[in-house]
Amino acid sequence: MFTWSARRILSTQWQLPGGRREFWGWLNAVFNKVDYERIKAVGPDRAAAEWLLRCGAKVRFRGFDRWQHDYNGLPTGPLGRYRIEAIDATESCIMYRGFDHLEGLENVEEIRLNKCIYIEDACLERLSQIQTLQNSVRNMSIVCCGNVTDKGLIALHHLRNLEWLFLSDLPGVKDKDQTVDRLQTALPKLTIELDLA
Repeated sequence: MFTWSARRILSTQWQLPGGRREFWGWLNAVFNKVDYERIKAVGPDRAAAEWLLRCGAKVRFRGFDRWQHDYNGLPTGPLGRYRIEAIDATESCIMYRGFDHLEGLENVEEIRLNKCIYIEDACLERLSQIQTLQNSVRNMSIVCCGNVTDKGLIALHHLRNLEWLFLSDLPGVKDKDQTVDRLQTALPKLTIELDLA
């Protein structure tokens, strides 16, 4: 049974300067915090999967057809047994602060960043700087990420094995022709599909 003070606490909205939005931003930042000791203990793939699922994303492990979306259902086993092959961050709260979780992932071939409100140029730049992802990422989609601009997209040229890129509903992209030209020049085998206004 709740006491009077517990009911009052539960019924009171957070009294932060920005209200509920600021509270959720704070909580999402907590979800994105990198625990380097955890990465050492369980390996990069398990730690990254935990981070991604905690933030509402999904992962697919190498050798599996289904997407893993339940944090409590993550498979267990020997260190390094489960390797992330694909990341679907649709409508997740992943943000720059958590991108160190991607270090050491060697098998990620596909990344979907769809309707991710915290994805910005710095995220794409950071992702593109990770050596293992430069070698492994083949397919990528970036859809409805309002904070992504030409600068972030151009950084993707470091993903030297990128073969397919889908871009849609990115209002921050102002010079799509020049951005596409720069990517195509750097990555001649890249197929880019655009749905930008």
